[in-house]
Amino acid sequence: MIETSSGLARTAQILRFLLKYRSAGVFTGLDLATADAEHAPPPATEGKPEEFVDDLEALGPTFVKIGQALSTRPDMVPPAYLAALERMQDEVAPIPFDVVRAVVEDELGVRLSKAFASFEELPLGCASLAQVHRATLRSGRLVAVKVQRPGVAEAIRTDLDALATLAGRADRMTDLGRRVHFADWVHEFRKTLLAELDYHAEAENLVRFAMHFRDYPELYVPAPVWDYTRTRVLTMDLVAGTKVTELTGLRRTEQKLDRLAAALMRGYLDQVFVYGEIHADPHPGNLLVTADCRLALFDLGMVAHVPPRQRERLLKLLFAAVDGRGEEVANEAIDLGTRLEDFDAERFVREIGHMVARYAAHASQLGRSEGRLMLELVRLATACGLRSPPELSLLGKTLLNLEQVAALLDREIDMKRVVEGHLEHVMRQRLRHSLSPSNIAGELIEVQALLRDAPRKVADLLSLLSENRMQVRMTGFEELMESLQKIANRIAAGLVTAALVLASALMMRIPTNTTLFGYPAIALLLFVVASALGIALVLSALFGDRKARPHEERGPR
Repeated sequence: MIETSSGLARTAQILRFLLKYRSAGVFTGLDLATADAEHAPPPATEGKPEEFVDDLEALGPTFVKIGQALSTRPDMVPPAYLAALERMQDEVAPIPFDVVRAVVEDELGVRLSKAFASFEELPLGCASLAQVHRATLRSGRLVAVKVQRPGVAEAIRTDLDALATLAGRADRMTDLGRRVHFADWVHEFRKTLLAELDYHAEAENLVRFAMHFRDYPELYVPAPVWDYTRTRVLTMDLVAGTKVTELTGLRRTEQKLDRLAAALMRGYLDQVFVYGEIHADPHPGNLLVTADCRLALFDLGMVAHVPPRQRERLLKLLFAAVDGRGEEVANEAIDLGTRLEDFDAERFVREIGHMVARYAAHASQLGRSEGRLMLELVRLATACGLRSPPELSLLGKTLLNLEQVAALLDREIDMKRVVEGHLEHVMRQRLRHSLSPSNIAGELIEVQALLRDAPRKVADLLSLLSENRMQVRMTGFEELMESLQKIANRIAAGLVTAALVLASALMMRIPTNTTLFGYPAIALLLFVVASALGIALVLSALFGDRKARPHEERGPR
């Protein structure tokens, strides 16, 4: 009972937060008439976006992560709020060291002094989900120990349950919910966030990313220490270096950092389009330049996986965008997304064509970037009635973060040239792989199976036709018959109600010794029955009838 009341109180708190910003365009939708504008008008209240971010941070770790996720959704959040969310800081006060000690000892099953030769009490960094401490193993190996805050997993699950309930209602009751499907977004966010709470999964990400970056010696991913890693404790090699945001002009002069910027972009493009993984948060705070001039990457908890078919379409879309082929960009976006009932294909293709042409012709002069282009594409898609997959927004946000990091490493880098050149390389690799002997052999086996089975299937079809046994199965026929039966029942009940009212009115004129409240008893009884039936029909129509779901059409899968 206490847990239920606590959950209801938390839901009410979240609902108050949502209602507070309902008129600001956050969660309630963009002004579709201006969604494709270069710069949306500023909010009515000065400082409102910053206040929105403050309120998100006050709601706790779940909403800090929601803020980071919303910064990738220009179809749900106006530009002024997106800018504020990008400046959002995931920094909180450290938890007492006694609490850290208790968590580590509980997870490892040994005393802290036995597991580590030294363990610094002052954390290297603190965030909403965890904090990191410097330590030394008994072997002398320097490590960083990431410790999850106690109780944070339970609080996040409570918040996610409340959000799932609110999202489901919003999808049923609001036009925006039917357009963007908040429930699907919350479901994907839930999977990503709960995976981030399992440090075994993050350790596996470290190993996998290090393997994927083996062709890029400029990139370094610290190795986890498996014997000292549990669900709430992650131990990895300690990385010493300088934050990308703190590089000095002297350091840039002494060391060639341009190769780090190019390697970072190429490595992440491989991650997305070759291995099908998107690191959701490669911001400058998660990257260090080491003393031996390598770029160290860590904090790989939030990783999204992209299926092969979708990966191929994203590759075609981005390649067409950097090559200036707007119509192909629009067509690939349509195939990737879900066309809603009011989808304006003509406007979408025209607007995307203009946007891509401007980008291709004036990318450097207008300060445009591939990441910003992807986010603008998502915003235009929403304006035209096309629901884009979340991976498209996530790709745009990732590219935007990478571009910021690359610009800090090399201020003269030509991002368009780097991206276009590496995408050509990826396309050639994919083509070479598709023409490999193993792939060709697989295709030939499928063709052989088709040729072998085709005569038998044709014979079966002709046999069914000649014997008049061909059957056609209609999908949705049961739902149609159910709806027709409901209509027939309503009509019959309406006729009975009308007949009872008419009969009661006629019988009111017939003298009788049996009365009730001064009226003939039978006539009054018929009238009461008719009234009850009529009220039941009205209530059934108001609360029982569901609106037909808007027509949606997905692209080919």
